[in-house]
Amino acid sequence: MAMTALWIGIDLGTQSAKVSIVDDEGSVAASSAVPLVSRRMGDRHEQDPQDWINHAGAALAVALASLPSTAVARIAGVSICATSGTITTVDAAGRPCSAGLMYDDARAEAIGPEANQSDPVRWARLGYKIQPTWALPKIAWLARNGMLSEKRWIAHQADVLASAIVGTRVASDWSHSLKSGYDLLALEWPVRALDALGIDPDQLPSVVAPGTELGRSGAWWADVTGLPVGIPVFAGMTDGCAAQLSAATLGLGDWHTTIGTTMVLKGVSNRIIIDDGGAVYSHRAPHDGLWFPGGASSVGAGAITATLPSIDLAGASSRLSGLGHRLSSIPTSYPLAGTGERFPVIRPDAPGFVTVDGINYSLSAAVTLLDPDLLLASIMLGIACVERLSLEMMARAGAAVDGTLSSSGGGTNNEWWTQLRADLLGRTISIPRSSEGSIGMAILAAWAGTAGSSLPETASRMSIVGRVVEPRSAPAALWNDRYDRFVAELGSKNWITP
Repeated sequence: MAMTALWIGIDLGTQSAKVSIVDDEGSVAASSAVPLVSRRMGDRHEQDPQDWINHAGAALAVALASLPSTAVARIAGVSICATSGTITTVDAAGRPCSAGLMYDDARAEAIGPEANQSDPVRWARLGYKIQPTWALPKIAWLARNGMLSEKRWIAHQADVLASAIVGTRVASDWSHSLKSGYDLLALEWPVRALDALGIDPDQLPSVVAPGTELGRSGAWWADVTGLPVGIPVFAGMTDGCAAQLSAATLGLGDWHTTIGTTMVLKGVSNRIIIDDGGAVYSHRAPHDGLWFPGGASSVGAGAITATLPSIDLAGASSRLSGLGHRLSSIPTSYPLAGTGERFPVIRPDAPGFVTVDGINYSLSAAVTLLDPDLLLASIMLGIACVERLSLEMMARAGAAVDGTLSSSGGGTNNEWWTQLRADLLGRTISIPRSSEGSIGMAILAAWAGTAGSSLPETASRMSIVGRVVEPRSAPAALWNDRYDRFVAELGSKNWITP
């Protein structure tokens, strides 16, 4: 029997660098992860870009070392995903020259309105507003603070690692470039906007489609990791798109929710989706002229770890199942770990809250008012309500939402929470067996590296469903009532129009 190729997917997240080595049938031959550390200082959030290289290299070395030499010889390609909107500066060789400004770094918030006025016609055509934490305002901040020059260029998080693997500065992909202002319709940098913001277009990377070969792995990377020299490195996509690929959520009207540190919702459309508030943005798919509309909320499991740092998320499921009659007393919440929301509403000033006896408290204050299980349930219910609100908003904006719904991320490890979401949404949720963004990138590499292949067919073959969660009719009335309360609370704050 012929031996199948092996494909490497690398996921640079907020908390770790993850590697998966996957064969053509979706079986994981090896995997590894190494933690990443962030620095938060007020409105600033940074990582050391050299850690992206070192830790991804360490994870890959461990994964490769677990394979026999015959398997290593079957490796046929690599692709990388990273957090959307994370940038740094690099030199001519692609080596990082400054701190990595993370996806939610808000140091350039004051430049946000200016960025929106830099080319409003273009942004309206693309269907979004430039949000304060997007990369474009941060690039302007770097330029104005003397951190861009003839010898420094902007690079996205994934670009830095790809450059290290190849050994020279590489192009970026149009997925990671979206929040830097790249026009996904015209496939060009918005020169007028860049000029207005004082950004030299020559300091931005060239941009290619996901799946384009960026170069081949070099000798230095071979010494560091054991990856053979000459392996193709293919342009990737952002972590949210990678999760969508890992679940094979690629049919029109299909949607995928990732519940990790934050919540990312993405679907499939045959056009750009435009909402009234500008919170939705549409990634251009790598195939068939399709689009991946959606958005990234600031709610997510990060609110749980920030509020209840010692909680065992997976282990809490059995305790939550015992809440019984207390389900009706779960407080309404909008669980933001920090200040500001990006999707489904744009509210840079929004504080997270938990409503107890008609009074809104911060999550940290609620710790002293509620027992841990009730607070945990409140956070989970709040995130489920944000997910439902997001899907309803996408439907109002004209997107088809009647396809399959899949989900991935650490939040799916809690069975009670996933069942709650299915019940509240009234929808079946499928959970991939391997839901890492690194799996999605292995799928992208396999598609890019196999002549004549179809991305949906490749993803369907390599994505393996782990379990399916069906909605139950019995709790529907309770959860619908709680959702109505959630919407009313947001309406009273003028965050939404109920």
